[in-house]
Amino acid sequence: MTKQRRLILTCAAFVGIALALVPLHVDAQKTDHAKMLGEKLMCMCGCGQILTQCNHINCPSSGPMLKELDAHVAKGESDDLITQDFIQEYGEKVLSAPPTHGFNAIAWYIPGVAFVLGLGIVVTLIRLWRQRDVSRLAAVAASSGPSSAATAATELRKIQLERARHQADRDTEE
Repeated sequence: MTKQRRLILTCAAFVGIALALVPLHVDAQKTDHAKMLGEKLMCMCGCGQILTQCNHINCPSSGPMLKELDAHVAKGESDDLITQDFIQEYGEKVLSAPPTHGFNAIAWYIPGVAFVLGLGIVVTLIRLWRQRDVSRLAAVAASSGPSSAATAATELRKIQLERARHQADRDTEE
């Protein structure tokens, strides 16, 4: 054997041994169905990411969880059964979205209720401000007589302009 041939065989042996020792990348999420289910679950390593999107190198949780998910999908289990199995193993915190039933349903309703409540407060405040302006207009019109409706409207505009200037002064001071 020549030196060149021995060197090639030695290098090939080292590469073969190195490949055998290095763990292979987990080829999880082989099907679209498994990917879809993986998006409904959270990685349990504490990163707060979706299971299929956990990007930690050598994550201690995502690899085994993805293997388990692939095994369930390969068995042909239903989505609900797979999800319930993960909930039993890791708790409800494994779900990427809170359930839509029971006490957790509050998480789905609070944004809508808060929006409606806020809108109601804003509409009420606007009505109160308008009523205050109308009462000022009526007081000005009553004090100056019935013939001066135009004067009362001008007075109302002055009040509104004064309020706007006062607000602008407060906003620019901050």
